[in-house]
Amino acid sequence: MASLAGSSISMQPRHSLATSRVPGLKLVSFMDQGRSSLAFRLRPMPARLRISCAAKPETVDKVCEIVRKQLALPSDKPVTCDSKFAELGADSLDTVEIVMGLEEEFGITVEEDNAQNIATVLDAAELIDKLCSEKSA
Repeated sequence: MASLAGSSISMQPRHSLATSRVPGLKLVSFMDQGRSSLAFRLRPMPARLRISCAAKPETVDKVCEIVRKQLALPSDKPVTCDSKFAELGADSLDTVEIVMGLEEEFGITVEEDNAQNIATVLDAAELIDKLCSEKSA
């Protein structure tokens, strides 16, 4: 119990249904000269979800291989869904060659409008999955 200018404040954690129903909230009761009030405090929650690519994993893996090959990247250079071609060192000609390699590998044709919207491995993999599903339908 702490004393502040003649008034006493008591902080005691309480466990209630609210604590078990709402993760991240902790119920604390404050007493000041016999009057009580409630306060809630948010606790940081550990991340439980892993963010992953929306495209099929095998498509992403093939796109990563093609990008690595076209840009002659060393094996220790990470290439992931979020990898941007420009950050990997690709210029506009390299991007065109990557798109051509993807077309050849997957047996698809990428229209110029779609090709201009490809900036990351994820963009390419999602477009490939879309075009492959349209082709098989």
